[in-house]
Parts: sequence; structure tokens; C-alpha cells
Amino acid sequence: MNNLFSGISPIVTATLLVLVLLSVVTWSIALIKLWHGIQDGKRNRAFNHGFWKALDWHAAAEVVKSGEGDLARLGQAGFAEVKNFSSEQQDLQHLGTPHEVLERMLRQQLQNIQRYHERGLAELATIGSTAPFVGLFGTVWGIMHALQDIGRSGSASLDVVAGPIGEALIATAIGIATALPAVLAYNFFLRRLRVKVTELENFAHDFMRLALKQNFKM
Repeated sequence: MNNLFSGISPIVTATLLVLVLLSVVTWSIALIKLWHGIQDGKRNRAFNHGFWKALDWHAAAEVVKSGEGDLARLGQAGFAEVKNFSSEQQDLQHLGTPHEVLERMLRQQLQNIQRYHERGLAELATIGSTAPFVGLFGTVWGIMHALQDIGRSGSASLDVVAGPIGEALIATAIGIATALPAVLAYNFFLRRLRVKVTELENFAHDFMRLALKQNFKM
């Protein structure tokens, strides 16, 4: 590392350090989201199995009450609203038909879950789009610095020019190497999020159907 930074402009060195930091951030976000995704998948599968094995509406409510994961959170919001219908609350929040109110509350909870899982995606997208330009900035600055040194030395032979220019191009290479994992991770987690949202929407639709059959009562 010391050999890499020796003889390079301090600006280029700072650019390389920034790119290394961005790379660390990218891999940290990717690994954390991957771990959370694996854990969420296990919890959702366990909840799905328990919920649809329930014998009746009240048994399903008990499964939801003790459940974990995104589907459980959605079910908990739904049953909480159904209990409010049973208590016949009269306020602006519950103004409308039970079907409309329950649908609105489930949609709001789904959006909250979606926003939670979107954390980190903006950072990955930003790193993927800006890292090549950060590297290019370091390259341009390094080339300018190298040309100034060549001008002061008065020699423009290939062995004099190739070394400094080659070192300056390292910034562009590291910028691309930083951006590539960020873009791949962003696309991967974005697709997984879309699949997760579809799964949540399907569960919300099924919950609405079951609640309608129970006349929105516990």
C-alpha cells in the first residue's frame, strides 16, 4: 500500500482512500442486507406455515400475535384494526366502511415495511453512479500533476511519461472496481424487495378476504 501511494499526488491519494472507504461501505451494506434477508425469509416461512395451518380465525390471531417477520407485522396491524372495529371506535381515523379502513391500514403498514427494507439502497445507487467519476477525477488530477513534473524535468521520453500516467490511471480502475459491486448489489436487493412486496400484497389481499368472511369481527 505504501508503494502504491508513494510518489502520487496527495489529491490522488485522498481520492484512492475515498474509493476504498466507499468500497467498505458497499460491502458492509450488502452483507448486512443479505444477512437480514436470510433471517427475514426464515421468519416469514415459519409464519406462513403456522398461519395457514390455523384451524380458525381466532387461532390465526394467536399465530399472528406470537409471530415474527414482515408478514407477522402486517397481520398484527390487520388484527389490531379488526379489534378496533369490534370496539366500534368513532373517529376520523376509522371513518368509512370497515373494508376501506382495513385496506388503508394494511397499505400503510406495507409501505412502512417497504421503506424499512429500502434502507441502504440509496447509498448503493449513489456509490455505483459516482465512484467512476471520483476515480476519473483522481486520474485527471494525477495526469495533470504528472505532466507538470515532466515539464519541470524537461524530458518527455516514454519511460518518464509511462510511470506517472500509469499511476494516475489506478484511480479510474479502483473507481470502476468500487462501482461494479455497488450496482450489482443494488439491482439484486431491488429485485428481492419487489418480490417481497408482492408477497406482502398477496398476504394483505388474503387477509382482507378472510376478514370479510368474518364480517370484520374477532
